[in-house]
Amino acid sequence: MRTLIRNAAWSVLWDGQAHAYARGRDILLEGGQITSITPHAAAPFDGEVIDAAGMLVLPGLVNIHSHPTTEPGMRGVREDHGVREQQMCGLFERSQAYGLDEAGREAAMRLAYAELMAAGVTSLVDLSAPFPAWLRVMRDSGLRVWAGPGFASARWGMSAPQTVTWSWDAQAGQRGFAAAQALMDEAEAEASGKLSAIVFPAQIDTVEEELLREAAALARATGRPFTTHIAQAVVEVREIIRRHNRTPIQWAAEIGLLSPTTVLGHCIFLDEHPSIGWHSRSDLGLLAEHGVAVAHCPTPFARYGEHLKDFGSYRARGVRMGMGTDCAPHNLIEEMRLAIILARNARRDLAAADTAMVFHAATAGGADALGRPDLGRLAPGMAADLVLVDCAHPMMMPARDPLRSLVHHAADRAVKRVIVGGETVFAHGRPTRLDVGEAAGILMESQARALRNAKDRDYLGRDGESITPLSLGWMP
Repeated sequence: MRTLIRNAAWSVLWDGQAHAYARGRDILLEGGQITSITPHAAAPFDGEVIDAAGMLVLPGLVNIHSHPTTEPGMRGVREDHGVREQQMCGLFERSQAYGLDEAGREAAMRLAYAELMAAGVTSLVDLSAPFPAWLRVMRDSGLRVWAGPGFASARWGMSAPQTVTWSWDAQAGQRGFAAAQALMDEAEAEASGKLSAIVFPAQIDTVEEELLREAAALARATGRPFTTHIAQAVVEVREIIRRHNRTPIQWAAEIGLLSPTTVLGHCIFLDEHPSIGWHSRSDLGLLAEHGVAVAHCPTPFARYGEHLKDFGSYRARGVRMGMGTDCAPHNLIEEMRLAIILARNARRDLAAADTAMVFHAATAGGADALGRPDLGRLAPGMAADLVLVDCAHPMMMPARDPLRSLVHHAADRAVKRVIVGGETVFAHGRPTRLDVGEAAGILMESQARALRNAKDRDYLGRDGESITPLSLGWMP
């Protein structure tokens, strides 16, 4: 099928080195690729025509770190939740207390995928504990997805607010690794070619050293990217220092996890971060030296009062940066805006981050982290993954600099159409292939069960209403 995006008012094109604006362009899509980008010409065309007059055309956004099967179930739960004794982090308490059933996880996934499309994401790394419907929903969506089936050797627990424990089961870790390998093979066999795989030992602190080494070796042998959560919590950093007398980044480098095909989730709490106070100052240099990519997801940390120190400093040291959403909301455009604001506040410097920097991270930066230089760019020969934005939307006006208007003002409200591999997967405010009709009701029921059942999992026997009470009390 041939599709012509005709007379785009604005386009963000790739000049071989960076993104640049162009006006009045015709973009031809054939066979899932961009075959030509030319100045507009009013000529007959045999194929589908998309009138892009008044539109901004962008490369599809690349989200390299997300948890779509669980995080929508935390809406109304996690926004104000944290444990003061754990440097405000609520991750460990929520992980022990709450769990969605399979029906809720599928519903969450469908809603999250629709939300991701609505904000212009065309490529996604889905990091989840797998369940039967997982790959099917990926196929249904039409998105380009890297399946990351998680596995671990330990589970977090709590015995008191100040105490996190790790319950180890090496055999469970190996079983999870074997199951993950089968799922990755299945994803890569998908006929559409839109599903790929990423090797995902869940957290640096919950996977045994030998299994981490095996996972990294598998990634190298298969040419897959490798990812894990690292330096995401002060509790984790202090535990790794207790075990190994070095930071998580230093230990990961020592055991061979860091390479140009490694994507590290978060990397907030490096040795020089003020919340860590460790004596060394080598973590940032190790990230740059080994060519790893950082998946930057500002929202979950900003909720706890923490942030990367800072986006511009990582980038200036040569660390490759990509963007992710991690939790709900799965809105990568809003994550870009927050990344800019937090970086500037961290350094008290306007130059710490700007629109072009974070847009590069959310497109070409993420694509390069996944080993796909044909994504995140608009140029002939690139994949036909595009986003059309309505420049006439009130929050885009005046559209003097439409990328700034999108990132800082309109966000998903102005996204009109999302195309993956030449196929429209989102239009008229909804996915074209993914059924989300009953998902919201199913998720609501599943969340309610999880809140009730928390009393059987929480270390104090509390239900969800006690762990995470409503934002307002009830009228007597």
